[in-house]
Amino acid sequence: MSEKELRERIAQHGESLYDRGLTSGSSGNISVRLPDGMLITPTNVCLGRLDPEEISRLDSAGNLVAGRPPSKEAFLHLAYYRSRSKEQAVVHLHSTSSVAVSCLSDIDPENVLPAITAYYVMRVGELTLVPYFAPGDQELAAAVELASKASRGVLLANHGPVIGGLDLDAAVYAAEELEETAKLYMLLRNLPVRFLDEAQQGELRRRFPS
Repeated sequence: MSEKELRERIAQHGESLYDRGLTSGSSGNISVRLPDGMLITPTNVCLGRLDPEEISRLDSAGNLVAGRPPSKEAFLHLAYYRSRSKEQAVVHLHSTSSVAVSCLSDIDPENVLPAITAYYVMRVGELTLVPYFAPGDQELAAAVELASKASRGVLLANHGPVIGGLDLDAAVYAAEELEETAKLYMLLRNLPVRFLDEAQQGELRRRFPS
């Protein structure tokens, strides 16, 4: 896919995520890895109103090459890409249910959400919690780089999810599946629930390797 096509796809996905309430205002950011850097949504721009030509292009060191100034959280994406060589796109949202889960005090930081559905296991797998850092804190990059070695998706405490995929569509679908699972988890709290057991999860991983 050409860079022009990638820019258009980022804008299309941004509009879809915004229209369905998975992000609001100018929150959230989307990136795609390039051979010599990445494309990422600009700072202070609503994902629902992206101009493909203004999407930021950064080199491998994070320097702006073209487009508007990048998201202030571009360093999170660079850290994620350093940790996971296969993933080619990253989505970071402030989606309501995922943020709600990130604020709970009784979640397992090694694997935040249980295996509620097969599609969560297939598209997300495990979700690691990253401790709270103030927005823009550069120490968050090291924490994300470390956490993402263990899982495709990480949840920033009191902030929101960061998740990647083998391509842009896969990253967006994973972010959507994560949010739906977080919503189910909040709905099911304090109810007797039948989660997928280890054998069922293992079978899914064998049949649908990521």
